[in-house]
Amino acid sequence: MGPADLDQALRELARDEQTNEALILSTCNRTEVYCDLASTDCSRHVQWLLERCGENRQQLLPFIFSYPQEKAVRHLLRVACGLDSLVLGETQILGQLKLAYQSARSAGSVGKLLGRLFQYSFSVAKQVRTHTGIGNHPVSVALAAVRLAQQIFSDLSQHTALLIGAGDNIELVAQHLRSNRLGHLLIANRSLDRAKALAVAVHAQAIALQAIPELLPETDIVIASTASPLPILGKGAIERAIKIRRHRPMFLLDLAVPRDIEPEVSALDDVYLYTIDDLKGVIEENLHFRHLAASQADEIIAKEVQRFMHWLHSLDAVLTIRALRSKNEALREQTVEQARRQLAKGLDPSAVLDQLSKTLTNKLTHAPTEGLRRATAQGRTEVLQVAQELFDLDEGFLEET
Repeated sequence: MGPADLDQALRELARDEQTNEALILSTCNRTEVYCDLASTDCSRHVQWLLERCGENRQQLLPFIFSYPQEKAVRHLLRVACGLDSLVLGETQILGQLKLAYQSARSAGSVGKLLGRLFQYSFSVAKQVRTHTGIGNHPVSVALAAVRLAQQIFSDLSQHTALLIGAGDNIELVAQHLRSNRLGHLLIANRSLDRAKALAVAVHAQAIALQAIPELLPETDIVIASTASPLPILGKGAIERAIKIRRHRPMFLLDLAVPRDIEPEVSALDDVYLYTIDDLKGVIEENLHFRHLAASQADEIIAKEVQRFMHWLHSLDAVLTIRALRSKNEALREQTVEQARRQLAKGLDPSAVLDQLSKTLTNKLTHAPTEGLRRATAQGRTEVLQVAQELFDLDEGFLEET
């Protein structure tokens, strides 16, 4: 769903009389609609969503689900923390949630409740990442590759990387290197045009494969991922580069199958050669750590869901308290007005005050008294216990009366 479609959809929901607030999260693999509804029936909104799916509505029907109240809160917190993502613990979804929140605010479809809920989800996501370290263990090939390079060259801003290939893996590696402030980036590919296209996207320098030997001595990091049936880098080329570099270390990572870098390169001094198999082992171990962190995250989320639900339930209490105060204030004003009229007639002030207090007491206790009598007649004894708690009627006081 594009920005224009999203804005229109949000405004449609906001115009619905049953919708108090609405927010839509739309990504490449999920569309979620968060609503504060006037009733618990969401069938109209499900139908609305299906209608927007066009011809695919019947195919999508089995994949549509709804979560009410507490389950919805728990789901959102898990989404924000990356626990409901294809890649466990990924952080991209949190940024997408923040964009969805800003879009809903711009469309005027989010208010106090969803505003509080989404701000809360951002806070919980930060808490989970701080206390569980779920994002500290990369589980993607590209990010794991960059993390491995950082173990040898901690400050990438002072180093040059050469990427051989122009496929998806190389593009992701390039993006992660750039986000980690790599000093200089070279991209070599059999098709120079493809290398140039990728270089423009990631602010790199495109070179032909034939130029690799000349630039290799200047390169600290080499990551290769091509479909070549034969190795592109041999032991001799790396050996010559190391001599020119005066034995400054080189990090080489071969993501290709079959190999792009001759295995014999690993025997050279000052060369750190890793393969996709090494990386898979790292990723499997990291995934294990993420699953452990996810269990800790679910414990945190369970507590935070209860905290949010307590706040949500308190809203009902606030409304009830306001209504009670408003009703009692109206009774007080009526009683005081009666007393003023009696005083204006010249009646004894002491008698008027005495009558005022009795009248006000009777009016304030009339509705609760009648309610308790009805509840008792219906056998709802639990109402008596609630009344004793609300009005602070301890056993001693009950015995005296």
